Amino acid sequence: MKKIVLFLLALSLANAEFYPTKTNTTITAINGNSVTLAKALNKKGMNGVVIHKFDERLQAIVGYIAQSNGNSAITIKGTAITHTSLPSVKNNYRVGDSVIGGYMYDNILLLAPNEKIYADITRNSNKNWIHPDIFATFLSKNSQGFPNRENLEIFAKEYQVGLIYIIKKDFAILYDPITHSIVGKREFNDNVVDVKSPFYMRLKSIKSGLFSTTNKGNYYKIMDSIK
Repeated sequence: MKKIVLFLLALSLANAEFYPTKTNTTITAINGNSVTLAKALNKKGMNGVVIHKFDERLQAIVGYIAQSNGNSAITIKGTAITHTSLPSVKNNYRVGDSVIGGYMYDNILLLAPNEKIYADITRNSNKNWIHPDIFATFLSKNSQGFPNRENLEIFAKEYQVGLIYIIKKDFAILYDPITHSIVGKREFNDNVVDVKSPFYMRLKSIKSGLFSTTNKGNYYKIMDSIK
């Protein structure tokens, strides 16, 4: 019984170190595309949403930043959150704006080689898991080809996904699709024999594009191409 408790405690501590924590801070200075934060975000490369308060009642997310070194961060061009029914808010950063680092980091898409690994990981971490079925449907519907930096960023913005959890050959990473950075890494070796390509999903009806029988690819090569 004691061994089980110690194992669960060790697993909990490992998860705590692996997943970056949210950080609340403010912008204290701006110099071109560089901003200074009152407090650095939890991990280098993690994104933060910038929230501007227009008046006492109205505030909105006006953009993203990416944690750099120390208390410095870089602004990211482009629409912060994609929503076809709402007008886009211009990137306009100001001193005093609030920043939430890892704003949607609890919403995670896991790309795994098989169902067992997917189930083991999602069962042991209390996160909002975005099922790969949704990503597979997105890729098929939008003719996006294999998973890559570009379509993961589009998918993340459309479906409000904060992180991509990717199982590679001997390790696992947490990939931030907005900053295109690795913000978490851990050893992972489960002696995988049963590998599903291009990644584990439940859908069996998609037969076109990258899901066709003639275009299966190799799971680990596909995952290694996401950098």
